[in-house]
Amino acid sequence: MAKRDYYDILGIDKNASAAEIKKAYRKMALKYHPDKNPDDKEAETKFKEAAEAYEVLSNADKKSRYDQFGHQAFDGAGGFGGGSMNMDDIFSQFGDIFGGAFGGGGGFSGFGGGFGGGGQRRMKGSNLRIRVKLSLEEIANGVEKKVKVRRKVQASGTTYRTCPTCNGSGQVTRVTNTILGRMQTATTCNTCGGAGQTIDKKPNDADAQGLIVKEETVSIKIPAGVVDGMQLKVTGKGNDALGNGISGDLLVAIEEENHATLQREGDNLHYDLYISLPDAVLGTSKEIDTVTGKVRIKIEAGVQSGKILRLRGKGIPSINGYGKGDLLVHVNVWTPKTLNKQQKDFFESNKEDEHFAPKPESSDKSFFEKVKDMFS
Repeated sequence: MAKRDYYDILGIDKNASAAEIKKAYRKMALKYHPDKNPDDKEAETKFKEAAEAYEVLSNADKKSRYDQFGHQAFDGAGGFGGGSMNMDDIFSQFGDIFGGAFGGGGGFSGFGGGFGGGGQRRMKGSNLRIRVKLSLEEIANGVEKKVKVRRKVQASGTTYRTCPTCNGSGQVTRVTNTILGRMQTATTCNTCGGAGQTIDKKPNDADAQGLIVKEETVSIKIPAGVVDGMQLKVTGKGNDALGNGISGDLLVAIEEENHATLQREGDNLHYDLYISLPDAVLGTSKEIDTVTGKVRIKIEAGVQSGKILRLRGKGIPSINGYGKGDLLVHVNVWTPKTLNKQQKDFFESNKEDEHFAPKPESSDKSFFEKVKDMFS
C-alpha cells in the first residue's frame, strides 16, 4: 500500500512554517491519541502516520530531502524518516508536544514515556482566609491595613530529604501491557503525599510537616473602589509547604460597613436630605456628608420634594480605574404633622390662594424619569 503524502496527513501545504507544522501535528496527535481512542485500530494508524510525518517535516534536512525525492528519500531506512520507531519511540521523542497539552507532570496516561517534565515537584501550602471591615471613607480613598495572622511556617532546624519512593517526583508510575502496547499510569506517592520530600529531622514542637504556628503582622494594601464580598490575595502569606514548597496565599474578603447617612449603589452614593416647608419655599443652603468630608450645597427657592441633585465625582472611584461615581442628593420636603392654631390659621387663609396651587411645569420630571436620569 502506497504511503500517504506527509503534508496531506497533517493537512498543511509545502510552505508551512515550523510553528504551523508543529501545531498541525499537535492537533492530529490529540485527536487520534490511543488513550482517547481505546481499541480503535484506525485511530492508532492515523496517530502513527501523523508522528511519522512530523518526524520528517520538523527536521529541516529530512524535509528538504522529502520535498525533493518524496518517500524514496528514506527507502531502506525503516520508513520513519531514517529509523525504525515504535510507540515508545514516538512518545519519548515528542513528549514536548504532549506535555503542554495535558498539563505536564504525567497527568495523562501514555505509552512508555511520561508527558512533560520530571524533576522534583514543588507543593503549595494551604491558603488562609480572613475578613477585613472597611468604612465607606476607606473604600473611597483606598487604605493600607495591618492585620495579625496566625500561619504555619517552617520550624527552625527542620531538614528534609528526597522521597526514596518517588525520587522527588511526587508520583509513582505503574506500567501494564495492553493490546496497544505498554500503558503507563501515574498516581500520587503514598510515602510523601505528592510533596517529593519527607521529613529528615524536626523539632519536637513542629507538626508532621515540620511546621509551627506563628503570629505575623501582614500589611494589606486595599485599592479604592473595592466592593463588599470582593476577595483580594496577598501572595505567599498563607501556610508554608513542606520542604522547598511554595507558601500558600492569604485571601482577604472585603466587608463594607454601613454608613450613617450615605448609601452605596455601585460607584454612586445616595444621600437623603430633609428640609422644612419654609426652606423649600424660600430656598436655603445645607451641609451634607460626603466620603471626603462635609460640603455645603444650595437649595433653590421653590424646590420640589423628590428633586435629585447630582454632585459629580463625589462618589466612589471605579475599581477598574474608570473615573468616579456621583453623589445623588434626594431632596425631601418635610410636611409637619402637628400645627398650633396660628399656623393652622395661616394655611387655612391661604388654602385657596393660587400661589399654593400645584402647577407642574414641563421641566418637572416624573418619578420614573428621575430614576432613569440617575442611571444615565
